[in-house]
Amino acid sequence: MVLKLYGHPLSTCTVRPALVLKELNVPFEVITLDVANHAHKAPDYLKIQPFGQIPYLDDDGFILYESRAISRYVAAKYRTSAGSALLPDVYTETQKYAKFEQAASVEAWNFDFYAANAAAEYIFKPKHGGVTDEARGKELLEGLGRTLDVYDGILASQKYLAGDDITLADLFHIGYGNILQNAKFIDLEDAKRPNVARWWKDITSRPSWQAFKDGAKSTA
Repeated sequence: MVLKLYGHPLSTCTVRPALVLKELNVPFEVITLDVANHAHKAPDYLKIQPFGQIPYLDDDGFILYESRAISRYVAAKYRTSAGSALLPDVYTETQKYAKFEQAASVEAWNFDFYAANAAAEYIFKPKHGGVTDEARGKELLEGLGRTLDVYDGILASQKYLAGDDITLADLFHIGYGNILQNAKFIDLEDAKRPNVARWWKDITSRPSWQAFKDGAKSTA
């Protein structure tokens, strides 16, 4: 059975595991939900994803939600497939795995916390009729800037955030990083942060992102 990813092609959280599937050459089908009409809040959907969020993965009846959990599952299950491993083996590469988890935790709490909330404040809130809280937005972008300054130091001595091999932690940055970059709220190619600029160019030039930068697509 082909893996089915239930979400929306333009959803950052749907694109996140889609990138991993593409990286590992795993065929999958995107099942588009009508989120505009709150399909993800319907009673039948809540039986599957009780938080009413997207996406979730159906792997021949095995259901998994939360985009980062899905990504880890896919990388673990298909790590021997053609392409990058993306996830060190916890048993045979314990130190590399620990470095990955460190980078993944940093992404979630020191990057995504600021980036996702800044995108919500500046882009999604006005789109849905709300008004941006400029003070809150400024605070979030300043926090994100501090994170990127630290990243530049980390990336001065290694190619990626967990070491010299690309991992899921790097790919997890692309969605919200791209949204804020395109809207010119941050500059991930700023010459003042040359190591971040080099890293950003590297991860966004990968075939997986080039294939899905306009939205996740079925590959099966």
